[in-house]
Amino acid sequence: MPRTQALQTSRLLMRAVRPLNRTPSRIISRSAVSNSHPATAPARLRCNTFSTCSARFGAPTPDTTTPSKASPTEPTNTVAELDIDEYHRIADIWLDNALAKFEDLQDQGEEIDVEFSSGVMTIGVVGKGTYVLNKQPPNKQIWLSSPISGPKRYDWVVSGDGQTGSWVYARDNSTLDQLILAELEVDLEASDEL
Repeated sequence: MPRTQALQTSRLLMRAVRPLNRTPSRIISRSAVSNSHPATAPARLRCNTFSTCSARFGAPTPDTTTPSKASPTEPTNTVAELDIDEYHRIADIWLDNALAKFEDLQDQGEEIDVEFSSGVMTIGVVGKGTYVLNKQPPNKQIWLSSPISGPKRYDWVVSGDGQTGSWVYARDNSTLDQLILAELEVDLEASDEL
């Protein structure tokens, strides 16, 4: 292709593309954009070459009186990165509190039979079945086997800035305390010392 024909083709293409880059209400000359320094140019003139960008709206500028409000953030729940000693400490506190609560109910004559041996708690409830709770140190979890809801694995999850935590089932975000309250009508949350 001869050079003159290539020049004509490129000019035609530029003319065809130019209306796409401009809106009727705001036409900016190429010289205004190229002669203005990016730091001092008004926002409406700051565009990248070969771009159809418009002015940045919503960004704070010195002449705005009200900055945009940040949306409120909800507290985050994350699985805690526990070392093995911390895991054992937290799991043992929870299991000891649960054992004390179930033994109190057993002593009061409730139809509950509780046993705790080698890190495994077995809770027999008349009319419901047998629940089994045990620690799983390799996974840093507490496992529950329920005759009503089946097997579940609970991770230690901290809320917000890490001040409080609970054993949470990852699939539905329910806590171990909530499940025991719902199925056995025993409130363990009041006895948590974590």
